[in-house]
Amino acid sequence: MAQDFRLPDLGEGLPEAELVQWLVAVGDTVTLNQTIAEVETAKAVVELPSPYAGTVTTLHAETGDVIAVGSVLISFDTGAADAAPSVPATAVEEKAAEPSAEPNLVGYGAAPRSAARPQRRARVAGTVAAASDTAVLEAAPHDAIPFAEVGERTIERPRSTPPVRKLAKQLGVDLALVEATGASGVITRADVESYAERVGAVPTTSSAADTAEPVEQFELPRSDDRRERTTRTPIRGVRRMTAEAMVRSAFTAPHVTTFLTVDVTATSELIASLRADRALQEHRIGIMAVAAKAVCLALARHPGLNSKWDDAAGEIVEHHYVNLGIAAATGRGLVVPNIRDAQELTLVELSDAIRGLAETARSGRTAPADMMGGTFSITNVGVFGVDAGTPIINPGEAGILALGAVRRQPWEHRGEIALRDVMTLALSFDHRLVDGEQGSRFLVDVADILREPGRAMLLR
Repeated sequence: MAQDFRLPDLGEGLPEAELVQWLVAVGDTVTLNQTIAEVETAKAVVELPSPYAGTVTTLHAETGDVIAVGSVLISFDTGAADAAPSVPATAVEEKAAEPSAEPNLVGYGAAPRSAARPQRRARVAGTVAAASDTAVLEAAPHDAIPFAEVGERTIERPRSTPPVRKLAKQLGVDLALVEATGASGVITRADVESYAERVGAVPTTSSAADTAEPVEQFELPRSDDRRERTTRTPIRGVRRMTAEAMVRSAFTAPHVTTFLTVDVTATSELIASLRADRALQEHRIGIMAVAAKAVCLALARHPGLNSKWDDAAGEIVEHHYVNLGIAAATGRGLVVPNIRDAQELTLVELSDAIRGLAETARSGRTAPADMMGGTFSITNVGVFGVDAGTPIINPGEAGILALGAVRRQPWEHRGEIALRDVMTLALSFDHRLVDGEQGSRFLVDVADILREPGRAMLLR
């Protein structure tokens, strides 16, 4: 029986997704809930499980294609599942005792029999290896490669990302011999390079099709007969989504940016003392966490900075909670996941949440829902050595605070010149929602807490 799988809504009405890679091919036999593809939408990579058991008959998209929600993504012949190779009677009896899988909602396939991810079928020597419905892979990153069956032996194939596998191929490195240091046993680029240097691996010669990047290149003639190369990169994925959001924000919300340079020596001393406390060392509290706490306290005093402009309803919506967006630079572009109900968290809890969001974002595992519903954002440009900037407001929010680099420099302190820790704060806000006075008072409140962290005890 022929069955089509249409791209489901991957989160809060997102209209489309980009196909990152297929994990199956035409002719493959797949099991229920087996991961068949990875797609990217709203700055997150999402795995798609198969809603059917059967044979893949058609792949309706290619890597890099942007697919509209509701479009047919892949077709199956579910009748092929009945023609699967026979198994021993004991295995049939054991399988019959298992509870049947139930389908999930919105096209996500059937509910798994366990919390672990189903095994993905591995292609061995040009054929598809037989896989058991009960074989599963423990929770792992989206780019992990599961177990492959070879003859009577089961071998765990090394876990790595597509770019790392490409690098290993170019260097002539067998990933099965590389020791993984990444999270959940994932082989990183550094692991491959370290192994190649240690064993003296020689780069392999590959065809142009194997090594070509997905870009268009052409040459421009020059008067001295020399040539220079120009590279064209398709605008897609995170870069496209970020560009659309920034243009929409810049040309919808009238931006105003105000700056304030503040002596944060007391905050630096507080952070040093907290990091020296053995009970708190694992939490790695930093300036970002203190600033986040200061923002939450200041927003309670200036709710206009924690609101949004609802043009369709003709209303200003004031939030009584803080979903604090944390801008994170990743290899795939800028993402802004948010900490839900940040106003309820302690300084230690905020520090842990910020670190967790950053690690998840850099691994490409941030869920679309985690980047929606933010009410105010913070971006730390200081980590790049920048003193100040004019941040663009995240769409749907009223403001964003940029933290500059903390610098040791001469500063007036108690009537004298002394070396102090100084940083510049930059607040951009939507002038439809926030007047200059409100924005300035909010920024001063944040600065006062960073100047004297003890002042936080006076606020509620």
